[in-house]
Amino acid sequence: MLSFEYISDQASLAQLVAQYQQSELLVLDTEFVRTRTYYAKLGLIQAYDGKTLALIDPVALPDLSCFWQLLSDPKITKLVHSCSEDLEVFARYGQCQPSPLFDSQIAASLCGLGHGVGYAKLVQLFLDIEIDKGESRTDWMKRPLTDAQLQYAANDVYYLYKLYPELLAKVTEAKRMDWLLEEGERMTDGRLTPPNEELAYLKIKNAFQLFPKQLAYLKVLATWRLQKALKKDSALGFIIKDHALIALAKKQPKTVTELNQLNDLTDHEKRFHGKELIKILQTADLENLPEAVDVIALKNGYKASFKEVKVILAAIAEEKEVAIEFIGSKRLIHEFLLWLHHKKQTPTPLLLSGWRGKLVNEALDNIKFG
Repeated sequence: MLSFEYISDQASLAQLVAQYQQSELLVLDTEFVRTRTYYAKLGLIQAYDGKTLALIDPVALPDLSCFWQLLSDPKITKLVHSCSEDLEVFARYGQCQPSPLFDSQIAASLCGLGHGVGYAKLVQLFLDIEIDKGESRTDWMKRPLTDAQLQYAANDVYYLYKLYPELLAKVTEAKRMDWLLEEGERMTDGRLTPPNEELAYLKIKNAFQLFPKQLAYLKVLATWRLQKALKKDSALGFIIKDHALIALAKKQPKTVTELNQLNDLTDHEKRFHGKELIKILQTADLENLPEAVDVIALKNGYKASFKEVKVILAAIAEEKEVAIEFIGSKRLIHEFLLWLHHKKQTPTPLLLSGWRGKLVNEALDNIKFG
């Protein structure tokens, strides 16, 4: 059984933060619940500096400002594992991002241990310990938390601290520490920027099917949905589904009667949002139509160019002993081809930036597309 401090009052939190401020390394993890909400609900924060393992209760503590300030302290390395969702939580509740950031999953990728290696697998590989994941789907907002839940949460930072020396040595030996820190900066970049309501329509599935006039209707619908989701803290799909917005943009019903005839909307969506949706459709700016969504994946030559890039990256990945998914995922290859399609007039894609650029720039210089 691991020993830990359960922090649920301001005095204890202040004392803990004062101790952590003297540390060079701080392991971080969060437990949260996301079912029907837009934002994850933060249920627990785990932290460990090698001396004090703390489970911080954000439900009991309304003010965590002193803890959030720790996350941007440049003197303290923040150790995490596969932290994308944790970063979202930090941005939402602390309006901050951890820096400098050492992600053990990224470290494993850079050391040739594979792409997307799970925490339990790393612990088993390096420490020969099998972690119990039985509480992974628990309700972290419910109080009191059980002993089993608290032990599960404590394990996540305790063993990660034990992994750090091994991973640090491997990354250092591979001379890829700068790559790791660069990835940390990239992962945190832009997370404090609120979602762009004007561009929400571009994230809707199958938006490319619509003509510019239909996109004008989709644009106001998507903006309305995002605003409502943010205000109610509701997942977008629980306001109204993507395919329903597409149907509304295509059909443009002018009355509730016409709207009710659309089979793509549920009875709930029609009943709760019908009148409002009709009003929103009437606000579409038909004088300044959006550009058609350009789907380059459907263009001639895309598949051949994609395959050519992937073959080149696979060779580099094998030579450098880094997973190809990490150097150039499907998304990164697509962004690169999109950049070529736009005659290199858009911002330089990630594939050609930073440490990736140093690896692949010359090899990709002769790729043609668009």
